[in-house]
Amino acid sequence: MYDLIIIGGGPAGTAAGVYAARKRLKTLLITKEYGGQSTVSVDIQNWIGTPHISGSDMAKAFEAHLKEYADDVLDIKEKILTTRVSKHEGGGFAVQTDSNEVFTGKTLLIASGADRRRLTVPGADDYEHKGVTYCASCDGPIFTGMDVVVIGGGNAGFESAAQLLAYTKSVTLLEYADSFKADKITVDAVLKDEKMKAITNAELLEVKGNAMVNAITYKDRNTGEEHELAVSGVFVEIGLIPNTDLVADLVDLDEVKRVKIDPWNQRTSLEGVWAAGDCTNELYHQNNIAAGDAVKALEDIYVYLKTKG
Repeated sequence: MYDLIIIGGGPAGTAAGVYAARKRLKTLLITKEYGGQSTVSVDIQNWIGTPHISGSDMAKAFEAHLKEYADDVLDIKEKILTTRVSKHEGGGFAVQTDSNEVFTGKTLLIASGADRRRLTVPGADDYEHKGVTYCASCDGPIFTGMDVVVIGGGNAGFESAAQLLAYTKSVTLLEYADSFKADKITVDAVLKDEKMKAITNAELLEVKGNAMVNAITYKDRNTGEEHELAVSGVFVEIGLIPNTDLVADLVDLDEVKRVKIDPWNQRTSLEGVWAAGDCTNELYHQNNIAAGDAVKALEDIYVYLKTKG
């Protein structure tokens, strides 16, 4: 039985694996792939200590850092997916994978991440990495001095718009519903900027371009009238799909199926289980925050194992 099983190879899982190995906890890390959501980013400019790095290079760095510690303490199972986690009859937890293996551990860190809800309109896939992006904090500076559009009127959409206003010539936000889902105080603060415009009842129809994005079309859902908007960037903020089905019967989830955690120590509702990163109901979701939360969890897991394990 392992001291700890970590599920996930993104920034949270990687940070946890490195810290667990350095603390000499007998650890298993299971991941389908390395890097997390940011593997799609061409140029990440906010990964602390690295002014510029592509998502693919960051994933390779995660893998290399982990494998520096792959020895008698840290085991790594890669290219396999965790399918279910349950309590083990002998104590601790049983982790089942799609390779039909079962592993047991005294404690568990869920760092399974989330997938961004994707645009399905014509042109969205064609222009991904060519103007269509799912990470304003990663890619915003690339669009300095340009006109861009944000799709989605929730808190994430308005927070992305606020970041983009620091770089871009203008930001237009489109919301499908007749009102914004974001907190009113956030909406009011962002809309004060003269470079900002927000439109409700707007149904995105198509992303257009040549080599790169140069326009989008949308329909006014009240009048049926179609409009074309010249933009160089399309920032998508229409929600996350947390990868939490594997623990849905084990720990408490919020209304959108994110793992509920205690932000003081990353503990979940079940003793012996911690969570970090985009699978949790953490207020903000960033690579640096995910890594930091995982380190916080590991400090707490270490104390737990040495005092109760």
